[in-house]
Amino acid sequence: MMHLLRHTLTAAALATTLTAAAQNDYQKSVKASYDGHIFKPEQVDPTDARVAQLKAPPGFKITKFADKLEKPRMLAVAPNGDVYVSNRDKGTVTLLRDTNKDGKADQTKQVAQADNLHGLAIKDGKLYVAAIRDLYVADIQKDGSLSQLKRLYNDLPDAGQHPNRTLNFAPDGTLYLSVGSTCNACDENNKENATLLQVKTDGSGRTVYAEGLRNTIGFGWHPRTGQLFGFDHGIDWLGDEQQHEELNEIKKGGNYGWPFVFEDGKANPADEPPGGQTYEQYAAKTVKPKLLYKAHSAPLGMVFYNGKQFPQEYQNDAIVTMHGSWNRAEPSGYKLVRVHFNQQGQPEKFEDFVTGWLVDGDKAQFGRVCGIAQHADGSILVSDDANGVIYRVAYAKK
Repeated sequence: MMHLLRHTLTAAALATTLTAAAQNDYQKSVKASYDGHIFKPEQVDPTDARVAQLKAPPGFKITKFADKLEKPRMLAVAPNGDVYVSNRDKGTVTLLRDTNKDGKADQTKQVAQADNLHGLAIKDGKLYVAAIRDLYVADIQKDGSLSQLKRLYNDLPDAGQHPNRTLNFAPDGTLYLSVGSTCNACDENNKENATLLQVKTDGSGRTVYAEGLRNTIGFGWHPRTGQLFGFDHGIDWLGDEQQHEELNEIKKGGNYGWPFVFEDGKANPADEPPGGQTYEQYAAKTVKPKLLYKAHSAPLGMVFYNGKQFPQEYQNDAIVTMHGSWNRAEPSGYKLVRVHFNQQGQPEKFEDFVTGWLVDGDKAQFGRVCGIAQHADGSILVSDDANGVIYRVAYAKK
């Protein structure tokens, strides 16, 4: 079923929220009105015939690693190939095993449950699991099961529009935790909202690493340079083509602009910079994105490829899950995207990697790709939290 709604904000209404000092800046940098739309493609079944028509570069094959999982979200892969997947709605973590190495899970077992479990990361034989306000750790047993969850923190920021905490370990072993904003665009009361945190795994404390990040679910470190990159979600209701999704190089102490400025310093008129600053003054203190991607595509997962299976030219490039839009007239996302990085470790361009989950003239979808992880065999696993599937993207060596 298609739902289409037009949402318009007039310049007069927006200007009333600004001080006289800021209105000048607003008039120079913001259009008179904004249009926003709601369009959610109809969900259809991921039949074998539909899966078979997915498009990828020559030599790649897309198959179902697992299905009938309801709403699989984040993925983590142990060194032995065991796959852990979270279900945010049920608050579960499930173990998937491919015992005969045929590229399809043949064992499924729930191994943990607590409210709102979502982000996953594995380090030194332990699985770390993030919920909304809690961070847990458990020992991974020889059979892949987990010890009882041990709570490390119970005071992460409150939920809101973006309650889905994600985790990743840096090359130096430091744990990072992403905390999204509570709103579309607002001045947060809690300094830990809309940030990336560094977290001590013994539960002894955490610090804000970077701020002004509306919702950076997918992030990781370039395998060769060690530079940290993350894909941030743009503000909604700024029109079909704004705000673009931002690929950022995330630096310690960096401010990435949300909610006051975005992209190359454009003003968000609904939120005035603090301390009487103009938008230009505030923008000058922020870190600009490295690349921009089509608005409302909703990047969720990102992994740098360093496996042995894909062709050499994929080494050190990133693969990103674009979950798919709801806030534009024509859908964007619903695909996997490759980010090309140059020899200096900087992103240069985007390229479609796997497409075809949108069908029926883009009026329907059978896949909203979400979590992503590199498997021990060098393939890529991708979850679909709308249709209950985990896909395997493999390269057939010739």
